[in-house]
Amino acid sequence: MKKFTLLIVGVCMGVFLHAGGFTLKSPDISGQLTIDQVYKGFGCSGKNISPELVWSHAPKGTKSFAVTLYDPDAPTGSGWWHWLVFNIPASVHKLPAGAGDPAKHLLPKGAVQSRTDFGKPGFGGACPPVGDRAHRYIFTVYALDVEKLPLDADSPPALVGFMLEKHAIAKASLISYYGR
Repeated sequence: MKKFTLLIVGVCMGVFLHAGGFTLKSPDISGQLTIDQVYKGFGCSGKNISPELVWSHAPKGTKSFAVTLYDPDAPTGSGWWHWLVFNIPASVHKLPAGAGDPAKHLLPKGAVQSRTDFGKPGFGGACPPVGDRAHRYIFTVYALDVEKLPLDADSPPALVGFMLEKHAIAKASLISYYGR
């Protein structure tokens, strides 16, 4: 019971994290991901739709944004990158639902989706192994000190993560859970 109570408190506290007023919100997700954000493949049969994300109160000096989705609980020894988008112009403060589908062309001009751990660019939803405890899915928006990262759609996730950490002024996150 104590473990369950701590999980509920963690979910409530972790639903939105912020740094100095910089916040990330979504009308599509909360404590639990839905079938919309579940991967279609790897044994999962979700809709694989990236959620709408909205951020506000970026710090002064922000020249661009990046958005990631990361699962630190994946049984890989290094987690799992589900989505990496960067070179989002500083004037943009939201991504619509479905923006993670490269075929829909919903990202702002100049934004780049790079390769995920699924091996291709674009949003790859939750798909934890059957029987694992619920995994954490961390959506993060980064406020960056550069207009463009010198990376492309084939850049590996670890390199993108390194460059994001190197250029981050601030970041804000949403944490949701999913298990099967």
